[in-house]
Amino acid sequence: MDKTPRTLPRKSATFDDYTLSEIRRAASTGIYDIRGGGAKRRLPHFDDLLFLGASISRYPLEGYREKCGTNVVLGTRFAKKPIELKIPITIAGMSFGSLSAQAKEALGRGATIAGTSTTTGDGGMTPEERGQSKTLVYQYLPSRYGMNPDDLRKADAIEIVIGQGAKPGGGGMLLGQKISDRVAAMRCLPKGIDQRSACRHPDWTGPDDLEIKINELREITNWEKPIFVKIGGARPYYDVALAVKAGADVVVLDGMQGGTAATQEVFIEHVGQPTLACIRPAVRALQELNMHRKVQLIVSGGIRNGADVAKALALGVDAVSIGTAALVALGDNDPHFETEYNELGTTAGSYDDWHEGRDPAGITTQDPELAKRLDPVKAGRRLSNFLKVMTLEAQTIARANGKSHVHNLEPEDLCALTVEAAAMAQVPLAGTDWIPGRGGY
Repeated sequence: MDKTPRTLPRKSATFDDYTLSEIRRAASTGIYDIRGGGAKRRLPHFDDLLFLGASISRYPLEGYREKCGTNVVLGTRFAKKPIELKIPITIAGMSFGSLSAQAKEALGRGATIAGTSTTTGDGGMTPEERGQSKTLVYQYLPSRYGMNPDDLRKADAIEIVIGQGAKPGGGGMLLGQKISDRVAAMRCLPKGIDQRSACRHPDWTGPDDLEIKINELREITNWEKPIFVKIGGARPYYDVALAVKAGADVVVLDGMQGGTAATQEVFIEHVGQPTLACIRPAVRALQELNMHRKVQLIVSGGIRNGADVAKALALGVDAVSIGTAALVALGDNDPHFETEYNELGTTAGSYDDWHEGRDPAGITTQDPELAKRLDPVKAGRRLSNFLKVMTLEAQTIARANGKSHVHNLEPEDLCALTVEAAAMAQVPLAGTDWIPGRGGY
């Protein structure tokens, strides 16, 4: 009998279980995988940064006695009516169609209670969202679905969407099962037929045309509304500079951890840059144009808590935007529905088949029975609670660094845990004065 010790079987790091399952799925179906959500791979992120805090060389503020401001004004460059928010956390664009009408109403309710803005997403403006949103940003996308000048005038700001972090250079998708009678009517589409949004605007091909489009929108709205330009995290230095030169009041920069309702997984995981890598080049572009703080910068993509907010602000942004975290706050991916998620072949923490419209939480669906599960009033209150906690966390960190306003946080307050994060954020590696690419030790 052979008693020679055997080594344990070893699986490939390159061909891991998920990769093998995806090869088998592709070979069986002949189509690429479509899903929602953002990148799932491990990427340098805000967790790789730490605040230094105050001790002897810095003077902290007392949390219960000394104020720490959180307000932000967006659109001060050209707009007659800039929008004023109580907190530097906004709600990202998520469409009616991708989300249920109840979810859109809940986002408006929660944002209004918290004193911030929400955003329409693709597909137009619903009365529920406009009615419950004190401050509503209208997204103007390549598809033009649901777009009309009257709704532009009803909005408080307009966001021209050029790119999205989950799919820079790619268009959106909305599968037929989510195109209900109401969605079809708003988008002028046939009911039940798959829809794909264009990847570029049909009436301009570059920054010169973008300037014309911005001026056209200003004329339609009597120069009252701030004009945002949203870009995916591809070439942030140049894209931010061109957006500013085209006349943007606000630039929204979306990193690859940002979610999407539906696109090819190959986009989500292999196109774009991490949010952390996008911020410093964008800020540098604004600084070199003498436009930092004059043109406001909003960053989105993987913002989860008040520490993420504080770190983004310290790196030079004016506000952040949340999407996935907002849906979770409403009740999405809740373990309460675990049995139903299992019946869909997934689990609560991994559910990203939003495009299929079978969300047990009633959020990413157009099924009337599922959508009724979401109470917009209760869900809106949950979102406002979450926004309140995020804001308190950011204030706590700011005070610990001796700042009387969250916007006074700065790179000097940060260090990095990894060489990659230090290089991307341009802050020292912890325990050293070394910033990769610069001098020091």
